[in-house]
Amino acid sequence: MDFLQAIILAVIEGLTEFLPVSSTGHMIVASSVMGIASDPFVKLFTIVIQLGAILSVIVLYFKRFFQSFNFYLKLIVAFIPAAVFGLLLSDKIDQMLESPMTVAISLVIGGVILLFVDKWFSHTTIHEEKEINYLTALKIGFFQCLAMIPGTSRSGASIVGGMSIGLSRKVAAEFSFFLAVPTMFAATAKKLLDFYQEGHTITSQQVQVLAVGNIVAFIVALLAIKSFIGYLNKNGFRMFGWYRIIAGLIIIALLQSGHNLQII
Repeated sequence: MDFLQAIILAVIEGLTEFLPVSSTGHMIVASSVMGIASDPFVKLFTIVIQLGAILSVIVLYFKRFFQSFNFYLKLIVAFIPAAVFGLLLSDKIDQMLESPMTVAISLVIGGVILLFVDKWFSHTTIHEEKEINYLTALKIGFFQCLAMIPGTSRSGASIVGGMSIGLSRKVAAEFSFFLAVPTMFAATAKKLLDFYQEGHTITSQQVQVLAVGNIVAFIVALLAIKSFIGYLNKNGFRMFGWYRIIAGLIIIALLQSGHNLQII
């Protein structure tokens, strides 16, 4: 992986991490197009640079992270399902991370759901983060686990999950952002540990590539978060649903026509 490839993936990550379109799915397809998807370091890179994007949440919502101890307890409760299932299914997840077809199918299925989610869950009972209790936080955490399937979207799964149990779009989106912080810290630590246990080492150039990727993802994500919240409040999810369906069908068509995304 060179610096240009790292920047391309980082821009994709920053733009898509907080949109319900699957940042990991987009990076899998992009790395496949560039012919680098099977490289162990690239797999590490696609996880670690998500941390850079997630740090933008701490910057933008700095005060919220110091409002109460209860806030952290709810994040811990919501994080538990991902921690458990992530450890149990880590090998299977790594296998799916190499599959553009898995991404494509997940994009289409998730897209269809997003076309109707605004109508399905229009009745809201929770309008502020402080109204979320521990049971609600745990339920959102289970929804987040669906994103272990590449192409599903961590933010999409947790936002839609939150809306299904009464959260407003804005509160569901913001809680999804907050929940991403412990989730991606843990995912990054786990991926780094696995990388070293598999006998790999990180060169000085790869350290620089990771640094550049995280910085780019952080900057792009800062710009993307507020734009997404504003758009979501006004327009809902339909545009993202159509985007997912079209993107997924294009990938499926390419794969079915004999294109090998690994060598395009």
